[in-house]
Amino acid sequence: MISKVLKWIFIIVLLIGLAGCYTVYMLALKPNVNLHANEEGFLYIKTGSTYADVIQQLNSQHLLKSTKTFDWLARFKKYDNKVKPGRYAFNSKQNNQDIINMLRSGNQSPVKLAFNNIRTKQQLAGIVSQKIEADSTKLLQLLNDSAFISLQGFNRYNIMALFIPNTYEFYWNTSADKFISRMHKEYDSFWNPMRMQQAANAGLKPVDVITLASIVQEETQMPADRPVIAGVYINRIKKNMPLEADPTLKFALNNFAIKRLLNEDKKVESPYNTYKYAGLPPGPINLPAIPYIDAVLNYTKHNYLFFCAREDLSGYSNFAQTYAQHLVNARKYQAELNRRNIKR
Repeated sequence: MISKVLKWIFIIVLLIGLAGCYTVYMLALKPNVNLHANEEGFLYIKTGSTYADVIQQLNSQHLLKSTKTFDWLARFKKYDNKVKPGRYAFNSKQNNQDIINMLRSGNQSPVKLAFNNIRTKQQLAGIVSQKIEADSTKLLQLLNDSAFISLQGFNRYNIMALFIPNTYEFYWNTSADKFISRMHKEYDSFWNPMRMQQAANAGLKPVDVITLASIVQEETQMPADRPVIAGVYINRIKKNMPLEADPTLKFALNNFAIKRLLNEDKKVESPYNTYKYAGLPPGPINLPAIPYIDAVLNYTKHNYLFFCAREDLSGYSNFAQTYAQHLVNARKYQAELNRRNIKR
């Protein structure tokens, strides 16, 4: 009789144990992400989000097979009081335990932020805000805040020189001010002792180099011409001659689509009108790519003072030491524009 009782007790305990194991499996160990194999999903938790916001977002994205089991374990592990913002990667193998540990620890998946071909603060702010949490309005506000810019060692004209085009990794919940702070570190790292010495040898400061590189970038896409054109402008700077750079005039006119500048365009009042004012403009007209910055730092030493696009419209330039030689080259180019009926 006792043996029968013990047998039933054993069976009951065993069943309870199995039920407990099944419950633990369902709550913590069973994969609970609603994704296919090798598929990846992301949960973006905004700064200031509550646990209720996280649950709502998980439901709206249908990331989990069972939000109820996740909720039970999350509350048990007190994740509901430890929400951390960020971008979190999900895969089909994760169980509730994996997910909660990831979210509790703030183990984010970084984003790659790349920017190039940028001309304005608005463009930069728009691209950055698409990749990280930093608000474009807030970023623009900082880029136009004279006091804040001054603390970075720049002014409202040349602050864009701070941003070296490249691909960077950021945590998604990076704020606008932390983004700028990170870019300042990248700027300081880029301007290593070798580049600083090259700039000094050219008689330029880092901001001047970037400003000149931005002009060269608009002038040519041909790698062979980059350091030669940079050399032309440096020669003109040393002689205190106006740069007479068409790209700066287009920037002043806020129209880079112009194919042919007219004499009346050269009358526009702007510090970027390098036909009216000698020396470099007050800041870059775009964010020049690193090869253009290095082309300025490694500019070709020559005696050219003029250049213009070749008449074959190949993208290469003709160079001249004298104005008379330049006029010959310029007339060939203008004649070709006339032949192709390119008026503006």
